[in-house]
Amino acid sequence: MASIDDEDWQELVKNVQPLNKDERDLSKPNKKIVVKEKITPNRVYGGEKLDGLEIGCADNIDANTFKRFKSGEMRVERELDLHGQTENEAYEKVINFVKSSYLRGLRCIDIITGKGLHAEDAPFFEARGVLKDRVPQWLNLPEIRPLILTMIHPEAKDGGSGVLRILLRRKRD
Repeated sequence: MASIDDEDWQELVKNVQPLNKDERDLSKPNKKIVVKEKITPNRVYGGEKLDGLEIGCADNIDANTFKRFKSGEMRVERELDLHGQTENEAYEKVINFVKSSYLRGLRCIDIITGKGLHAEDAPFFEARGVLKDRVPQWLNLPEIRPLILTMIHPEAKDGGSGVLRILLRRKRD
């Protein structure tokens, strides 16, 4: 196992602040901690799921609706193509796309992430499919997760694993 030298340790703990007296007393209930900084795509890492809706799973949806959605019977009403987008650009577009689609009363939308292929001259170890991995994580963020019932990869003829098909909740007035 690698050891940490003093320089590395100082770098790790440079922003650590001591707890105030109320936070140290475990017998008192903690106040709710509010994070004031905006979540950026770089802050969402693999494995972090905030209500854990995974591709192919459904949340509070009747079996008939899920079957119709999964079989492709529902018409895609809007799509967002992320080809050529950076991670930061894509993040903003995904969040705004899902929110605006919901507010318009749309139900079935596609987000095209691509399959993560890259140029032949790119290094072998270069990351592939960053957006393909990140978009499902972003869809589980608290600001848009409640709007989504399920998400799947459609059949290969409709884009397969390079597309996320999303079924939004009905907008209730």
